[in-house]
Amino acid sequence: MALKATVCKAQLQVSDMDRGYYAAHALTLAQHPSETVERLMVRLLAFSLFADELLQFGRGVSSDDEPDLWQRSLDGRIEHWIDLGQPDESRIRRACGRSEAVTVIGYAPRSFDPWWDKHGAALVALKPLQVLCLPMGAAESLAGLHGRSMDLQCLIQDGTVQLIDAAQTVEITPRWLKRQD
Repeated sequence: MALKATVCKAQLQVSDMDRGYYAAHALTLAQHPSETVERLMVRLLAFSLFADELLQFGRGVSSDDEPDLWQRSLDGRIEHWIDLGQPDESRIRRACGRSEAVTVIGYAPRSFDPWWDKHGAALVALKPLQVLCLPMGAAESLAGLHGRSMDLQCLIQDGTVQLIDAAQTVEITPRWLKRQD
């Protein structure tokens, strides 16, 4: 018998002072049986960083044709493709051909930095691509906010993200390796 996804609900208030975006989102996250709590919470952080009314979670782990998150226009075009971890170079190239913007978010610096050292020179020429890496321990800190039902505030200012629940605050400053101009 196949294992089922675990469903988590999140009420997320985003105050992104860097982009001038302020909104409340009621989110449903399906945690694939093979997905860790850390990865699930990095998906939630990614949503916070690029929050938009049209941004939604893709099938990610369980699909080769969909990213972890994506923003589609009302006419179906892919405006933003967001992948976590260390995607295949060919997957990134395909995403760049299908989307106006592509973001890769690395969340395990010990393995992501060598991945970027190996693939970065070839990927830096891809115009729609931007790459950022979370600092050491960020995914583990985010896991401390996890619950089946979450009520979170997200404050983004000067490139620093604070995710806040009733008991704690997690502060993260992502490191940009390649950023769109």
